Amino acid sequence: MIKQQQLAILNKEMHKQCRCALKKTATNVVAGSGSADAQIFFVGEAPGKKEDAVGEPFIGAAGKMLSDLLLSINVQRDDVYITNVVKYRPPQNRDPLPQEIEACWPWLCQQVQLINPKLIVPLGRHALERFVPGQKISEAHGRVFHRAVEGLGMRTYYALYHPAAALYNGSLRETLFADIGRIPDILEELKTEKHSL
Repeated sequence: MIKQQQLAILNKEMHKQCRCALKKTATNVVAGSGSADAQIFFVGEAPGKKEDAVGEPFIGAAGKMLSDLLLSINVQRDDVYITNVVKYRPPQNRDPLPQEIEACWPWLCQQVQLINPKLIVPLGRHALERFVPGQKISEAHGRVFHRAVEGLGMRTYYALYHPAAALYNGSLRETLFADIGRIPDILEELKTEKHSL
């Protein structure tokens, strides 16, 4: 419970300090939700209209899709951590600008450092670009990347399409379910690798 409280304090502090311009136009901050002990850390792009109204990430149609994806591998939302590269909704749901992503980056780094997940799962191209630059999501999805990122050290990333993509393109639904289905095996492999080091 102490770690969960530390996370709540961190989110409160970072909201105060964050210099992201989107703060001015957003209704609510959407810091993230889930377990401070999560093994899996999901990172989307930015909060949408519903998320902005409530202050919770992934609660609209894409959130329902994410919950279904998690259930397919017997994982509850409360067991993972879910956040976005920017913590405030961009107006009219436009793409977040590089400077907005940059302004929220220290916050994201501190969340990762505190939770210390085994696997970071970027959802969609914006999140992927932040952790594994220069990759196309259409080619990177379903792939594991071990790499050092400034502020985070050496970490393991697993690229997935954004759940919203499956809502607009039905054929991606199957791909998403197949890709997320590999996560339990990946976590198992990471455990084995750690023991063998």
